[in-house]
Amino acid sequence: MAWNEDNVHRWLAQQDWPKGLVGSRGHDAAVMLPLEGRLVTCADQCVEGVHFAAGAPWSAVGAKAVLRTLSDLAATAATPTAVTLTVRAPAHWSEAAVQGVILGARGAATSYGAELVAGDLAMAPGPAGLSVTAIGTLALDRHPVGRDRAVPGQRVVVTGSFGGSLESGRHLRIVPRLAEAGRLVASGATAMMDVSDGLALDLSRIARASGVAIEINAEAVPLHADAVGASERDGRSSLWHALHDGEDHELIACLPEAGVSDLSGQATEIGVVREGAGLWVSSASGREQWRHGAGGWIHGGGSAS
Repeated sequence: MAWNEDNVHRWLAQQDWPKGLVGSRGHDAAVMLPLEGRLVTCADQCVEGVHFAAGAPWSAVGAKAVLRTLSDLAATAATPTAVTLTVRAPAHWSEAAVQGVILGARGAATSYGAELVAGDLAMAPGPAGLSVTAIGTLALDRHPVGRDRAVPGQRVVVTGSFGGSLESGRHLRIVPRLAEAGRLVASGATAMMDVSDGLALDLSRIARASGVAIEINAEAVPLHADAVGASERDGRSSLWHALHDGEDHELIACLPEAGVSDLSGQATEIGVVREGAGLWVSSASGREQWRHGAGGWIHGGGSAS
């Protein structure tokens, strides 16, 4: 039986009142309390067949849509405040499915100090799609970071480990590195980005945006156990998976050498920013430039493997 928008609206009206909302609940626009600090906002999508497979748990789909957007906020070192959610669901979805997506999104938001304050529902043929806008604040005494602010001489560090997230299902269990982002900025990071399309591809994007070269040490890249498992299944190296699989949602940061010691094991140094252009990978066998098309995810080109 097809889901019904009016029934979902009635269900929503019975949910808890979002914190920070001073306007009407259920209105198309949310009127919020004043925010302290600089306003930071970003939007992201979660599309069936691209970011999640048909049949994935509804709550996990809703949570991922929010968490991948909060990961973008983390890359600016912002503090989440609120999110909005739009759901484009096909007629064959049940009301339980739509409700599950909304509950998953709301739970993910509140677990990181934000509230689901508004959104929109639409029934349409084709794959389901979710879109989330996240709103956060950046303290006035913090200098904004960006992918275009890497400087030669800086060190490149990453949080966490990489590879194999899609095959293992870890891509549905994103952990936005909000606390780590604050420590990275406090240690002097000027450039930062979250890894969604592949570590190598996203490193090359920082290099391109900043007009610099980035050189990484292949042996220093942290390999997730999922990358090892993927390697055993398909024969590609664990390093290849770490560099190219994507959907890790860890942070890349570029910061002064002196700031690396301040991180106390919260991040791993994997390379250096140099004069020049492109991404370079060094190993015991030599040094070579990474080329677009070697791996990673590019919309319009699919997997670049």
